[in-house]
Amino acid sequence: MIVTIAAVESHQLALIASRHGHSSPKLVEVNWLQVGDSWHSSKSIPKLKKHYGLVDKDFTFIAQNNLSKSEPAEALLLEALEQLAAYFKGERQAFDLPLDISLGTDFQQCVWQQLQQIPHGETISYATLAQRVGNPKGFRAVANANGKNPFSIIIPCHRVIASDGKLGGYTGGLDKKTYLLTLEGVEVKR
Repeated sequence: MIVTIAAVESHQLALIASRHGHSSPKLVEVNWLQVGDSWHSSKSIPKLKKHYGLVDKDFTFIAQNNLSKSEPAEALLLEALEQLAAYFKGERQAFDLPLDISLGTDFQQCVWQQLQQIPHGETISYATLAQRVGNPKGFRAVANANGKNPFSIIIPCHRVIASDGKLGGYTGGLDKKTYLLTLEGVEVKR
C-alpha cells in the first residue's frame, strides 16, 4: 500500500492506493485526518491489514511532492489529488477513479454505490437512502454504512442529511460536512 497525506484547503486527507500483484492499482481510502493525527491514525489501517494480510512494513508513506507518475499506484494518487483539487476549485462535480470497496460488507457496498448516485449540490435524507437500498426502515443501518465510508468526498456521504433538514453526522466532523455542502451550493440548515 502506498500512503500520502495531502493538504486540502486547511484540512488534511490521507490517501491510500493498493499496488498488489499485477492488477491495476485502486484507491482503498481517501479520508480526513483530525488535527494532530498521522496516516497511522487512519480508520482503515487495521481493516486493510486484516483484509489483505498486511503488516506495517507493507505500507509505504510517500510525501505528496515525491509521488511519481511512472509508478502506477503513485500515478493513481496523483490523479486523485488532481481531481480533488479540481473539485475544491469548483471545476469538477464527480470523480472518475478506480476504488476498492471490497472492505465493506455487501450492504455497505450497496449504500456506497447509491451514494455515488446523489448529484453534486443535492442532498437526500437517510430515510430516502434507506429506501433506495431496499431497506425502508433501515435509516440507522444506512447512517452506520455512511460512517464506514472509506472514500470521503469521492463517495459523497456528506450529501446525506437528516429528514428534518439538519446535517446529521459526519465522520470527518460537521465542520467539514458544512464546508463540502456549502462548496456545492447547498444551503445548510443549522
